Amino acid sequence: MPLLDARDVHGGYGGMNILNGVNMAIEADEIGVIVGPNGAGKSTMLKAVFGLLTVTQGEILLRGEPIHNLPPNKLVQQGMGFVPQEKNVFPSLTVKENLEMGAFLKPQNVKRMLKRIYDFFPPLYDKRHQPAGELSGGQRQMVAMGRALMAEPSLLLLDEPTAGLSPLYMNEIFEQVKQINAAGVGILMVEQNAKQALAIADKGFVLAAGQNRFTDTGAALLADPEVARSFLGG
Repeated sequence: MPLLDARDVHGGYGGMNILNGVNMAIEADEIGVIVGPNGAGKSTMLKAVFGLLTVTQGEILLRGEPIHNLPPNKLVQQGMGFVPQEKNVFPSLTVKENLEMGAFLKPQNVKRMLKRIYDFFPPLYDKRHQPAGELSGGQRQMVAMGRALMAEPSLLLLDEPTAGLSPLYMNEIFEQVKQINAAGVGILMVEQNAKQALAIADKGFVLAAGQNRFTDTGAALLADPEVARSFLGG
């Protein structure tokens, strides 16, 4: 069965639907990428998966068990991690303190997981005693991802992990996403840098107006002339 299976998901804010029947499924060893124009419902879908908005119709399954409308703390306990696009670090805390915050459910694993995070993100080891607010945007993103990984999730949700980053850091984050996935963590991420993200995706989901417009492998979507013309800028 898929690690994550979302079926006919509807939901939104203030009684107004933004999601109008979204379907997406990824296996435990896959990277799934959600792309589409602004307002398509990409980040809203991640929030629905992580219990941050009410699903009014449809269902979301994690390893075959329904999880829609569970609170985020329950989802973390069930093996899900979420990295929001903004305000995703504690700026006054050091890098190490930020990471330790992510292990609150498994304090006995802090030492082992810190080593693993520093292996994933080598620049963070040298910065571990520095306040996170003093880091570059790319390094702050590494801290945010590292903190989510401290709880040892089986599924990691990433909302625009390369937003505002230089091309160098963007490529570095994508490489680290691949490494995290290769280490046994399923990934579902929203990305504005659609071409680069689909290039590393096992599954791609193109949303428009809160519905699936295209669903296929990342390679197939990149090769689809209609997808390229409508959503990838040529």
